[in-house]
Amino acid sequence: MEQKRTSIYENGLIWFGAGVSIAEIITGTYFAPLGFGKGLLAVIIGHVIGCTMLFLAGLIGGRTRRSAMETVKMSFGSKGGIFFSALNVLQLVGWTAIMIYDGALAANGIFGAGRWVWCLVIGGLIILWILIGIKNLGKVNTVAMAALFVLTLILCKIIFFDGSELPISEESMSFGAAVELSVAMPLSWLPLISDYTREAEKPVAATAVSAIVYGIISCWMYVIGMGAAIFTGEYDIAQIMVKASLGIAGLLIVVFSTVTTTFLDAYSAGISGESIFAKLKGKWIAVAAAVIGTAGAIIFPMDDITDFLYLIGSVFAPMIAVQIADHFILKKDSSDKSFDIISCIVWVLGFALYRVLMRVDIPVGNTLPDMAATIIMCVAAKKIFAKKQ
Repeated sequence: MEQKRTSIYENGLIWFGAGVSIAEIITGTYFAPLGFGKGLLAVIIGHVIGCTMLFLAGLIGGRTRRSAMETVKMSFGSKGGIFFSALNVLQLVGWTAIMIYDGALAANGIFGAGRWVWCLVIGGLIILWILIGIKNLGKVNTVAMAALFVLTLILCKIIFFDGSELPISEESMSFGAAVELSVAMPLSWLPLISDYTREAEKPVAATAVSAIVYGIISCWMYVIGMGAAIFTGEYDIAQIMVKASLGIAGLLIVVFSTVTTTFLDAYSAGISGESIFAKLKGKWIAVAAAVIGTAGAIIFPMDDITDFLYLIGSVFAPMIAVQIADHFILKKDSSDKSFDIISCIVWVLGFALYRVLMRVDIPVGNTLPDMAATIIMCVAAKKIFAKKQ
C-alpha cells in the first residue's frame, strides 16, 4: 500500500498554524521601545535569517525522507544524534508548557474560569490533535486556519486602525538584540521541520512553502504584538480583546492558535523520542509530552521566555550549521558511525562562540555570524582531517 504523503497545501497549513502563536505576539511586545519602523526592520531581518536556515534544515529531511533527529545522526553519528534528540525532547516539552501557559493566561483574561482550567482544556485539545494524526488533519486544519485568519484580521483592525501611536519609552533593547530575538523563533523550529517535510509529496516545494508561510505569519504575529504595545499602550493581548469586545472570537483565537502551534511541539517530541527509545511509539511519547507540558504550565510561572529562546539558539544554531556543512558542502553521511568526533568538537566551539557573541551587540544578531563561523570551522576541520588519513 502506497504511503500517504502530505501536499504542499497541507504543509503550508501546518506552518500557518505554527506561525499563529500567542508566544510570538507576546515576544513582539518586547520590540515596542524601538519604535514601529526600527522594530519592524528588526523583525524582518531576523525572520529572513531564521527562515533561510529553516528552509535548509527542512530540505535535508525532505531530500532524505528522514525525521529531524534522524538527519542529525547523518552529521553527529548514531549516538551523537541521541544526545541532540534528548536536548530536543527537553526543549519541546519546555515549549509545550510555555505555549499552554501563555494560552491559558490569555484565555483566562478573556473568560475567567481559572488558569488551571484553561491549561487542562488546551492540553486536552492538543492530545486530541495528536490522536487524530498529522496525515488526517487536513480538513480540521483548513477550518481552524480560516477562522484564525479572519480573527487575526479583526485584531489587526482594532490595533492599527482604532488605536493611535503613543509615546514610547527609551530603548531598553539594542537593535542587534531585537534581531536575535526575531531569529530565535524560526530557529526554535529547526529541530522540527524535517518531521513534516519528510512526509511531503514534493519535498523541495513543500519546504519552501513551509518556510515562507511560517516567516510571513510569524512576522505578522510579532507586528501585532509590537503594534498593540505602541498603538494601544497595552502589553496584555487578552486585555486588548476584552476592550474590543471580541469575547468568544478572542477566546477562539487564543485557544486554537495555541493548540495548532503546540501540537507541532508535542508531535515532534514524540518523533524525537523514537530516536532515543526505538521500542516506544512516537504518538504516545507525544501524548506524554503534552501531559507533562500541561502539568508544568499549571505548576510553574513562565512569564519571560527570552533566556529560553537564547538557550535554544546557542544549542541548535551550531547544530544546524554542522548539518548544512555536511549535507550541502561536504556531502558527508556519518550515520553509520557511533560518534563523528569532529562534528561534536565543532558544535561545542559553535555553542561557546554563540554564548560569547551574546555579550557583543551585532546589528544582524548572534545567529548569522555564529553559523557562518561554525560552517567554516566544520568544512576546514573535516578537509584537513581527510587529507591526513
